[in-house]
Amino acid sequence: MSRPFKIEIAESQEELKQRLQTVSSGIQKEKLQMLWWLKSGQVNQHQEIGKRLARDTSTVTRWLQKYRASGLSGLLEIKKAPGANRKINSKVLAALKQELETGKGFSSYGAIVEWLKKEHGQDIEYATVYAWVRYRLKAKLKVPRPQSNNQDEKLVSEFKKNSASFLIV
Repeated sequence: MSRPFKIEIAESQEELKQRLQTVSSGIQKEKLQMLWWLKSGQVNQHQEIGKRLARDTSTVTRWLQKYRASGLSGLLEIKKAPGANRKINSKVLAALKQELETGKGFSSYGAIVEWLKKEHGQDIEYATVYAWVRYRLKAKLKVPRPQSNNQDEKLVSEFKKNSASFLIV
């Protein structure tokens, strides 16, 4: 014979039902459903809750312990992993951004990888540098087209003068 199942649910049945209808997460919905069943008196054993939710009784026990310890907010809390540290720290990122904004800039992403290694001692992969510069910093490495040494400067300046008048219209 198991020991008696006793738990005090502080929230009202109506409040639990209303929150059950508005919650979007599936796991939170299961937890609220469990509390609503207990509050309304539909369920009075761990095994029955586990069977209805298709969960192990140890999971139900853990949820109820969490509810007893920290209430509804603690039970419904969804913890998120902090994630990995950034490969490029904020100081180096600021220096890279400043270097990209200068007129000189870089000729290739490989040059940025070398610059980071030489100036800041960070060995970062090409793909990581490309993703940061291209998508996060929204910078494009632009290099002017090659020009012939045989071009006539007078003709080039005349062309620029005439083509600029078409752009104004």
